Amino acid sequence: MARKFLYVITALIVLVIAALLAYRIWGMQLIRAVMVPREAFSEISPLPADTYDDPKMWIARPDIMRDNPALWLPQGVRNTPANTPKAAIFFIHPTSYITTLGDAHWNMRLDDREAFATARSFVQNQASAFSAAGNVWAPRYRQANYGAFLTREKAGDKALAAAYRDVTLAFDAFLKANPAGPLILAGHSQGSRHLVQLLKDRVAGKPVSERIAAAYAVGWPISVEADLPALGLPACARRDQAHCIVSWQSYAEPADPSAVIESFERKPSFTGRPHKGTHMLCTNPITGAFNGAAPASANRGTLDAREADKPTRLVPGLVPARCDTSGVLMIGEPINMGPFTLPGNNYHVYDYALFWADVREDAQQRLAAFLKK
Repeated sequence: MARKFLYVITALIVLVIAALLAYRIWGMQLIRAVMVPREAFSEISPLPADTYDDPKMWIARPDIMRDNPALWLPQGVRNTPANTPKAAIFFIHPTSYITTLGDAHWNMRLDDREAFATARSFVQNQASAFSAAGNVWAPRYRQANYGAFLTREKAGDKALAAAYRDVTLAFDAFLKANPAGPLILAGHSQGSRHLVQLLKDRVAGKPVSERIAAAYAVGWPISVEADLPALGLPACARRDQAHCIVSWQSYAEPADPSAVIESFERKPSFTGRPHKGTHMLCTNPITGAFNGAAPASANRGTLDAREADKPTRLVPGLVPARCDTSGVLMIGEPINMGPFTLPGNNYHVYDYALFWADVREDAQQRLAAFLKK
């Protein structure tokens, strides 16, 4: 009996090892097979021009005083004084519409409760870092399915274009509600993809550009040589600099960013110059500088939400940050942040959480520099 039990345990261990090995080798292929929608792309109707006049189309905005996820703070962190200088902050949340096989549409429906709940969670854990610098406006939008980023089919680009149309309407409503004063634009992942498009189409060369204190396009690759010249803002070189762009993509070591680099090099740039052979923008979130390294001891605080029965807290000094020659941000050895680490030691989901307190400080300092200027 004991021998049979050992055989069963051994067999299970072998299966687990085999599964982990398969995931390591074919991880992205397996994800693509499950996540890319199988339905034919069907164009969604444009939203009416006044859609974002309705507060219900926003996850966060200043007049949502009750249950506003952008006003959340981790345990022990206090609100800033009422007389602190404020910016209006436009935050575009990342992909929360992640469905599989037969349940997948190319674009999220606005009545999808699960995707909406996840989007609120992203706003809480990401956009809240900016609340010390101003009032956060975070729109709902018919985001593209996660699978749109995993395919070379034209349907993926069409789904992203449809999502971007919603974002432009929300941005117009945001500017209408905030006709003067400093602005901070921020996003993550798909949200940052739409953000850089907004910078090119609706900000660069326009009067509104002079109002941008900073733009945080986190979790999306930007070419220093082939994209930045079209965005109207330079890379942030230091923390006391305003009117510039911040971006990084987090990986633990040993890192395998090949999937991101391959996609980056394949896609067109904003200037027409090929991405291949150029450098991805990497801002060190601990120092606020372009490239460079910082020890874990300098990290102001990482969000720790691993224990569901305890409040989320800030843990300082947990991870370092080093911009690698590949253009991605290295955070040292793998760290347990939760179950959502992607293949290649990709900590994409935790880009903000790893440096939440640093982002909070960064936004305040850049706003102060903007106001001084």
